[in-house]
Amino acid sequence: MSPPSLLLAALTAALALGAAAGPGWAREQVVVAVTGGAIRGERQGEGAVFRGVPFAQPPVGDLRWKPPAAVRPWTGPRNALVSGPPCLQRAYGWNVADAADSREDCLYLDVRTPALTPGARLPVMVMIHGGANRAGSARGTADSSLVGQGVVLVAVQYRLGVFGFLSHPGLTAESGRNASGNYALMDQIAALRWVRDNIAAFGGDPDNVTIFGHSAGAQDVGLLMVSPMAEGLFGKAIEQSGTAGFGLPPRDLAQNEKLGDDLAQAIGAPKGAAGLAALRAASAATLLDAGERLKPPIDDDSFIWLQAVIDGWVIPRSPAEILARGRQRQTPLIIGNSARELSLFGGPGNARAWVRANYGAEAPRALALYGLEAGAAPAADPTLGDVADQVAADITFRCPASWVAARQAATGQKVWRYQLDIAAPGKGPVRHGSELPFVFDTPPANATEATWPRLQAYWANFARTGDPNGPGLTPWPAYGAAAEAIAFTAAGPRPTRDDRGALCRLLPRP
Repeated sequence: MSPPSLLLAALTAALALGAAAGPGWAREQVVVAVTGGAIRGERQGEGAVFRGVPFAQPPVGDLRWKPPAAVRPWTGPRNALVSGPPCLQRAYGWNVADAADSREDCLYLDVRTPALTPGARLPVMVMIHGGANRAGSARGTADSSLVGQGVVLVAVQYRLGVFGFLSHPGLTAESGRNASGNYALMDQIAALRWVRDNIAAFGGDPDNVTIFGHSAGAQDVGLLMVSPMAEGLFGKAIEQSGTAGFGLPPRDLAQNEKLGDDLAQAIGAPKGAAGLAALRAASAATLLDAGERLKPPIDDDSFIWLQAVIDGWVIPRSPAEILARGRQRQTPLIIGNSARELSLFGGPGNARAWVRANYGAEAPRALALYGLEAGAAPAADPTLGDVADQVAADITFRCPASWVAARQAATGQKVWRYQLDIAAPGKGPVRHGSELPFVFDTPPANATEATWPRLQAYWANFARTGDPNGPGLTPWPAYGAAAEAIAFTAAGPRPTRDDRGALCRLLPRP
């Protein structure tokens, strides 16, 4: 079976990245030299913000479906006052503004620093936005109050959908590596190389970089942890409601190449090399529309670009295999999920069928644990929701996160596991994306740990030291043999244990 529907997967940037710019910001302009030339941003107190900074050439024309190319140098200071356009995407309701402004020319990043002092060596946090790898943007991230925790914040954009993840036999042949696809991950790696080469000029420490993301962004963080191409580019990672593959079996190169041939046929072009030429010549709008009609080898089409692709180069083997062998990046990790995430694919009535399809031979035991024996009508859990919510979260988010946590801890790295049980005041019950305000926004004046968990402080501590704990925060135990974790509850944070372990151990896959 496929994972839960992504009709609501939009809770990626929109829930929280609207942290309002405070009054009285200085508008003095300031110039910094970076790869390609000088950029002109705006000073903000002791710090500054720079928007729309190119980290690669526009991936258009002959550069469509090629690795990101180095920026071309420019002369004179380049304005970095407005964020670059979102990468090309369709509107799904939640992302209407991003879709309206989206372009194929989109490889830009924003940087905000609390102290524009070269050599300050502040911790650096690089945000990878969510949106099912087919929508969303980095816009608004640089306005977050997270910078007030003393970190340099970088928000990156990457090619989406067919532009970012497509393979094709012709692309594989021309690559010289017998590989194609995962251009979006190459974009993220190029942005991390830009950070390594330039962030010291913004007061950041290139040797203290944390990557973090939500949903598809968390998946991409997980994929960067298993990609040899990202070696040496970050030292810590945070995965918020997403893992490398969302518990799905990955696509191999041949399966992803078939999608490339299918795309060519969808625009009336032949398979093979001639089809690739037609795809490169086609308008971006034509490809965007045709991409919506592709059918992946999973049931839920909305997860098409969330099925990890083993291209043989960026992702050389199955992420699960790499993690099981302990060959992933050796970094401290925060990983977690919301108590409820997305709706169950197929609707609540599909819970029994979903359990049978995903738990295989262990389905009878799983059905019993869920209270789904024939004729049973289990009551909803006040925190985890009804049984459909539980099945959807367990199989796609909660159990994969626990599996990854265990694999990372087995390498000797410190891991911190969490579950978010509450949403921000006025935001209704906890759902996919509910942690975003707590990470990015300024808490209300009357906030308590019970109404506004201090994720921002935990995240910043982790970026500084590799440990989220710090003065004034409820102690957060590291993940270990007893599967310790922290739950952010309506009564405040509390150390807890993985009480879904019995169900997760029955799953025949991560």
